Amino acid sequence: MKRLAYKKLLNWKNQEKHKPLVIKGVRQVGKTWLIREFGEHEFSSFVYVNCDSNYQVKELFENDFDTQRILRGLSAVSGINIIPGKTLICLDEIQEIPRAVQSLKYFCENASEYHVIAAGSLLGIHEHKDISFPVGKIESLQMHPMSFSEFLLAVAGQQMYDFLMQSQMDELAGMHNKLIEYLRQYYFTGGMPEVVQAFIDGKSPKEVRKIQKQILSDYNDDISKHASNQQTVRIDQVWQSIPAQLAKENRKFIYANIQKGARAKEFETAIQWLCNSGTVTKINRVSKGSIPLKFYEDFSAFKLFMVDCGLMGAFTDAPASEILIGNNIFEEYKGAFTENFVLQQLQTVLDELPYYFSADNSMQELDFIFQNDNAVMPIEVKAEENLRAKSLKVFCMEHPGVKGIRISMSPYRQQDWMINLPLYSVERILQIKDR
Repeated sequence: MKRLAYKKLLNWKNQEKHKPLVIKGVRQVGKTWLIREFGEHEFSSFVYVNCDSNYQVKELFENDFDTQRILRGLSAVSGINIIPGKTLICLDEIQEIPRAVQSLKYFCENASEYHVIAAGSLLGIHEHKDISFPVGKIESLQMHPMSFSEFLLAVAGQQMYDFLMQSQMDELAGMHNKLIEYLRQYYFTGGMPEVVQAFIDGKSPKEVRKIQKQILSDYNDDISKHASNQQTVRIDQVWQSIPAQLAKENRKFIYANIQKGARAKEFETAIQWLCNSGTVTKINRVSKGSIPLKFYEDFSAFKLFMVDCGLMGAFTDAPASEILIGNNIFEEYKGAFTENFVLQQLQTVLDELPYYFSADNSMQELDFIFQNDNAVMPIEVKAEENLRAKSLKVFCMEHPGVKGIRISMSPYRQQDWMINLPLYSVERILQIKDR
């Protein structure tokens, strides 16, 4: 199994001057596996230290931030001689030792010749008093679940991956039905590596779903472990409400749908907790489609999406047969699954999260919108062959020079005001020409 983030690690390694690298991401997204692969293939030696419940390692960071003393300690604990430029040091679950997080500043300033990667599933969640996060002294890499193209690479091989990612857009129609078949499989598995591997290994849908359920259970355990009792209740209420929120025709998050009379101030912290943990992605509204979009951001109106469409299927107990075989997945579940899928793919190619667009005093709404250099890219998502895109057309008419993007089950094609992009090719959205 290959992860495209591997290339980003290579770029980091080959920099003349490099800061410690912090890899963030939700539990089970493949951080540790990727670091191990990278360490074992790109370095002469690899020091792996898990900071969770490791008292020996915790003691190394207790007294001071003498990096040479810490390096000697890590070498003793691992039994490996740490050599600058030849040894990769991995501090996994680093959030469990707050002073280890703080020590990254001193590795940057005093020991930049060493390659240090830190990873954590809930990095940044805690508010540790007297502990400062080393802003400006680290590089960050956000890991997401496997994208559809990574799934295709793992399931169908290099040739199919190359066909999807390198062919001319209009050539994709030749494999349209086959790519839709793989898309159905991805809707079911999602992009969590353990789930994808089980699917590749021929595990039954029931066994695959069991793994997904265990991952969801692990997320619940994280809530109980890291949040206060009062926070835990509210975090769980928000978490449980997300599928129903997305199932609405207007998928704007409504506090009253959590519980009657619920108010923003009661649940804002819970929502931020889920966003920081990586289990949820928050998309804010913009009220105007002009550059820069940031000027028109409305923080009070937003949508919440789950980290992975496969986990969403498991969370809602969506029948595997309907996803893999039936037609309803692209109809009855179109709002919840398809938008979640599209956002999941956009996150792998965009530097910043997209917004959604909703005009003031109007019913006009677009599923996503983002800024690419000096261009606004409005998106309407369609899960089936019904290709009416009224809001998108109105938006394009009101913004001369802007070409809309409709993402649907139909093959690629261009019209005067719009480009139809097949769902399976969302990751190539930045490659669209003639805009």
